[in-house]
Amino acid sequence: MVGKPERQVAVFGAGYIGLVTGACLAELGHRVVIRDINPEKVDLLRSGDVPIYEPGLGDMIARNKERLTFTLDLREALDGAEVAYVCVDTPPSPSGDADLSRLWTVIRSLEGAEHLKAVVVKSTVPVGTGARVRATLDEAGLTHVGYAANPEFTAEGRAVSDFMRPDRIVIGSSDEATATLISELHDGVDGPVVVMDVRSAEMVKLASNALLATKISFINEIATLCEKTGADVEEVAHAVGLDHRLGTHFLRPGIGWGGSCFPKDSEALRQLASNTGYHLQLLSAVIEVNNLQKRRAIQKLKDELGTLAGTRVALLGLTFKPGTDDMREATSTVLASRLLAEGAEVRCWDPMARPAETDPWTSTTRHDTPELALEGADAAILVTEWPQLTEVDWAKAAAAMRRPVLFDGRNLLDPARMRALGYTYMSVGRP
Repeated sequence: MVGKPERQVAVFGAGYIGLVTGACLAELGHRVVIRDINPEKVDLLRSGDVPIYEPGLGDMIARNKERLTFTLDLREALDGAEVAYVCVDTPPSPSGDADLSRLWTVIRSLEGAEHLKAVVVKSTVPVGTGARVRATLDEAGLTHVGYAANPEFTAEGRAVSDFMRPDRIVIGSSDEATATLISELHDGVDGPVVVMDVRSAEMVKLASNALLATKISFINEIATLCEKTGADVEEVAHAVGLDHRLGTHFLRPGIGWGGSCFPKDSEALRQLASNTGYHLQLLSAVIEVNNLQKRRAIQKLKDELGTLAGTRVALLGLTFKPGTDDMREATSTVLASRLLAEGAEVRCWDPMARPAETDPWTSTTRHDTPELALEGADAAILVTEWPQLTEVDWAKAAAAMRRPVLFDGRNLLDPARMRALGYTYMSVGRP
C-alpha cells in the first residue's frame, strides 16, 4: 500500500455489507472502525469470530486486525474519521416502502462531527433519499461535508471477491471532490469507477436487482411452457444464452429466488413506482411468477402422492442459495409452511442454515445428513443446490425412502440416472 493515502473510515452496521465493506477497506490499507448496536455481535467480532458465513471474510478480518476495530461507541467510531459509511439494513415496512429508521438514526448521530469529509450511504434506499440526507446534514451544520451514494453489488457467497474485483464501482455525487475521495478509497480495487448523480446511483441498485430477478422469472416461465410442450429448458436456456446480447447468466430455471436483496429490492422498486402514480406491470409479473414457482413444487408433490396429509417430506437445503447461511426470504420457508399446512411431516437438512426458533421451523425436524432426512420419507424436494447433494448415494437413499419421489427444484441431478435408480423424478422444465 506504499504511496497510497491511509484514510480513517467509520462504518455503521456490522451486517453482511458493513463487515465486507469494512474488511475490504482495511485490506486496501485504510484504518476502519465498524460500529454496531448489538453487544453480542461486537463481542464476537472482537474475539475474532465472524457472526455470518462468507467465504474469505474471516481470514480478511484476521489479516487486518491491526487496522480494523469493532465498537458499540459512537464517539470511538467517529474519532478522527474522514469518511462515514452507512451500511445499515433497510427492510420493508408494513406499507411496502423501505424502512429507513436505522439510516436516519445514523445520520442524526453525525451532528457535531465537523471533521468528516464525506458521508456515504451504501445501504439500498429509495430514489430521492440522498436529497433528504443532504438536507439533514445541512440542517445539522455539516454543509461542508460531502455526500455520496455508493451502492453495493456483492452477492452472498462471493461478496469479498465481488468487492475487490467488481464489474463497476458506482459513485453518485454532485460534488466532484467527494466523488474523487470515494474513488481514491477504492484504489487497489480491480474495477471501473462510474460517477453519476445521486438519484441515478440510487436507481442503479434497484434496477440491477430487478433485471436479474426478471431473467430468473422469465426462464421459469419458459420452463413451465417447456413442461407443457415437451421441450427441455436446459437446452433452450443454453442456446438462448449463447447470444452475446443475452448471455447465460441467471438463465437458470429453478424453484424461485429469495435472499435479502431480490425480494426486498423488487418490492421497493414496485412501491417506489406506485408512490409516483406509475404501475410497473413487468416487475409485478416477475414477482408473481416467483411466488407461484414455489407453490408449483407443492402442487407437483400433491399430483404425484394424491394428498400430502400424513406424508413425510424431506427438504434438502434450506438457505436461499449455496455458500451462505442466510435464511432471509428463503424458498424453504414457504415450502415448509405449505407442507405443514397440508398436514405433512417435514424433515430438513442443510450444512449451514441456522433457522430461527419460530414457525415453521419449530414444527420441523433437522437431520445431520441428507440420508437421515430421506430415511422413511414419502417424497423429497431438493431446494438448495449444495454440492454435497451430488455425492449422496441415491440408490441407497431410494431403498431407505417409503416412496422414492423426488422433485429437483434446482435441476441439479441427472434425470435418466435418477429414474434408473427407481425414483419418480421431477424437475423444472425438463421432460
